[in-house]
Amino acid sequence: MGRGATTNSIPEIENARFILVIGSNTTEAHPVLALRMKKAARNGATLVVADPRKIWLTKLAKRHLQLRPGSDVWLLNAIMHVILREGLQDDAYIAEHTEDFDAVAEVVARYTPEEAEQVTGVPAADIVATAREYARERYAAIFYTLGITEHACAVDNIWSLSNLVLMTGHLGYESTGLNALRGQNNVQGLNDAGANPSYLPGYQPLEDPELRRKFGERWGVEVPETPGYRLDQMMSGLHDGRIKALYLIGENPVQTEPNAHHVEEGMEGLDFVVAQDLFLNDSNRRYADVIFPASSFAEKEGTFTNTERRVNRVRKAVPCPGNAREDLRIVVDMAKALGADWPDYRTPEDAWNEFADLAPLWSGIRYDRIEEVGLQWPCTDRDHPGSPYLHAPHPSRPSGKGKFYPVEYQPPIEQPDSEYPFVLSTGRTLYHYNSATMTMREEGVVQKQEDPFVEMHPEDARALGVAEGDWVRLVSRRGELEARAKLGDRVYPGLVWMALHFAEAKVNWLTHDVGDPLIGTPEYKTSAVRVERVGGAIRPAAR
Repeated sequence: MGRGATTNSIPEIENARFILVIGSNTTEAHPVLALRMKKAARNGATLVVADPRKIWLTKLAKRHLQLRPGSDVWLLNAIMHVILREGLQDDAYIAEHTEDFDAVAEVVARYTPEEAEQVTGVPAADIVATAREYARERYAAIFYTLGITEHACAVDNIWSLSNLVLMTGHLGYESTGLNALRGQNNVQGLNDAGANPSYLPGYQPLEDPELRRKFGERWGVEVPETPGYRLDQMMSGLHDGRIKALYLIGENPVQTEPNAHHVEEGMEGLDFVVAQDLFLNDSNRRYADVIFPASSFAEKEGTFTNTERRVNRVRKAVPCPGNAREDLRIVVDMAKALGADWPDYRTPEDAWNEFADLAPLWSGIRYDRIEEVGLQWPCTDRDHPGSPYLHAPHPSRPSGKGKFYPVEYQPPIEQPDSEYPFVLSTGRTLYHYNSATMTMREEGVVQKQEDPFVEMHPEDARALGVAEGDWVRLVSRRGELEARAKLGDRVYPGLVWMALHFAEAKVNWLTHDVGDPLIGTPEYKTSAVRVERVGGAIRPAAR
């Protein structure tokens, strides 16, 4: 489509008449945004949830497409199959605003809803009904997050969703689009500013020599043509000698990265580790040679960019405690100590203005314009009001045409077998956040969710002799852990689910580290495990 960002605005959710939530446990991972989905559903919108687990939104949903983990491409291709078979596509939009449609039409013709039922577990009738409702409703929006992207076929999943949106023309106007719900409060801003190693700030391709020259003149350096490493490449570089040192800023890789024992082994061999963070976590406590005490959101000035591309001001409410310093000051002083001839960047506004000067889509966003209300990029000059939704009147690629990509189904990397008969999927809960470095320090939160737990279907529990609250052992080809059994029908027989929050039972000891071949995102959502009963409700003695 030409923009790697959520297409539409948060308030528009309430006016949507059809909402597909796929791969998102919205009420727990994005609870405030989920309130608008609930309101839309209660106002009569058709809500369809596609997820391997029963999530809270399924209570309000007209339909729950409980697909098997990793079968999203089959499901989405089958929905498109029905749309084309019944002539529900938007032919005018396809002809005027897209290219390569025929290649996708040829592929999805083979993905019938009846065959999809065999692969995904979703009844063919539900696939047909969903296809008709989505295609026929003008104000139809799709929302997704890590349940779509944390697969070895992550890019295929996104292409499939994009194909579906382009095929129906649900793009470029209110309460529609393809909406990624960002996992943290400034993930969008981080990527906008250049965290992706293939892009200069503002999603300007590093491969373009004129862009490298523009940035090089402003920065007083020669910008290298070769991209830096992605995170997965960094983790593999811990073992092959490419990575000698790490500078961790707000990261806890030994808990959040897959195949965590392998990560731990790599961290052991590093020459030097610097950590910049608010609190000690498992990574910096065990491996950091130097720790820079950093600042929280309430202790610094700057901007955050939220999931709807809105750049908001952040203001310092309290001073940094003790020896802690604002992140900008730490990074600038570190660069100068290493010999970089950086500007002073006396304030975060100085750094922002440099970014806005160099990134055309942000050039109209300045601090004086966002004192009260943030602006949504693209915002190309001071008179531009910002962009509530993208791709109007046409997709944002240079050609003005959205590109269809034909996608064939690829099964998950690791399949269950006689030794490891369960599929393990992972995620977050309402009470804790990521590696729980902050939330495990709050007594009220810990009281709500203290012990690591694994969700199991009662049918599987009976076969193993496991009762509610019993401690069980999960074992994969990479490691093992113990957790309490939480029984219920949120998962189907053969599927177990566990959160990533617990340092004493790191679920990523179990997950494998094979990722998407194009972008490297690991397949957190499907790993093969076995489950063993190890004792009753009292935790067994440590071994």
